[in-house]
Amino acid sequence: MELLDDSIVPEHAHDVKAEAREFAAEHIEPNAQEYFQKGTYPEDILEAGQEANLVAQDIPEEWGGRGLDLPQLLAITEEFYRADAGIALTLQLASFGCEITYEYGSDEQCEEYIRPVAEGDMRSGLAVSEPETGSDLAGMQTTAEKDGDEYVINGEKYWIGNGVEADWVTLYARTGDDEDNRYGNHSMFIVPTDTDGYEAEHIPEKMAMRASKQAHIEFDDCRIPEENLIGTEGAGFWMLAEFFNHGRVVVAGHGLGIAAAAIEEAWEFTHDREEFGRTISDFQAVQHGLADMLLEFESARTMAWRACDKVQNGENAGYWAAMAKTKATETAVDVSEQGMQFHGGRSILDERRIARVYRDARIPVIYEGANEIQRNLIYGQAP
Repeated sequence: MELLDDSIVPEHAHDVKAEAREFAAEHIEPNAQEYFQKGTYPEDILEAGQEANLVAQDIPEEWGGRGLDLPQLLAITEEFYRADAGIALTLQLASFGCEITYEYGSDEQCEEYIRPVAEGDMRSGLAVSEPETGSDLAGMQTTAEKDGDEYVINGEKYWIGNGVEADWVTLYARTGDDEDNRYGNHSMFIVPTDTDGYEAEHIPEKMAMRASKQAHIEFDDCRIPEENLIGTEGAGFWMLAEFFNHGRVVVAGHGLGIAAAAIEEAWEFTHDREEFGRTISDFQAVQHGLADMLLEFESARTMAWRACDKVQNGENAGYWAAMAKTKATETAVDVSEQGMQFHGGRSILDERRIARVYRDARIPVIYEGANEIQRNLIYGQAP
């Protein structure tokens, strides 16, 4: 069955979607189970993605990328995540946070840090979440204090993709303490990971997206030059808010890809397996379940692509991004759970794709702002 068809995708994104599908079939799908079970970083697949110009290619052409827009990124995303969420996340995290620098940083910063990522010579990361704070951006406690012509960073970050593997991270840190301006107390910085006082270690065994690596980072009097400030001091919250509007549309693509994988597995299994002398799909209860899965998937995909258009054009972007992220990721959870039910006892076997998909589906409902926070945004920004 063909769930991720081109009919809803803008024409200019068709070619890169086809590239992503071909790459996923050759490099991601055949290796997904192995990397999931080993929990190792898919270095060879990342390098292949860089060679195929499918990694870090949202970066503008002037800094070495293809300048892919949001619809093109969403088209790539749903193909990659259908093949495997863990490997797909590694491919996308290779340039995570770069948008903040190429949108708000200086030409010098882009030349030194963005171009090498586009060309596959560096990897980046984005350090926002902390051990005690995830969705409350205004509550982050890691500090960056000015000392002469340097900033001195102290604190911790948690769940940071590429925190160990990256050459540099975009850091969100507190630079003020104005109780009357809660959203003006944070700034963004470029922090090379070989800086003294930067220490990162992998977060141990995860139940899902095991081919992607997240880290716990500690900053202990970590000094960076003042020219590593991105944009202006105190503007970090607003930079991140805009960044997450685009990012949440992409995360909707995570949900769509995972949901498509779950439906494919459930459809194939129920049409092949026999019980009581007929295939499972002959039972009306199963047919209704499959129909519900398709209904939810098509609803989520329609919303995601509508949101993509709205965010691309700056039309109530926060509202539409939150809607798309919430609907698509929760659809992934629902359809993967139904797929598990249809698989019966076989669903819990580690070698089954549906088991991997089921575990992976639980993660996107949490990152880039838990869905409870998304509902706050939807209500607060409703037109």
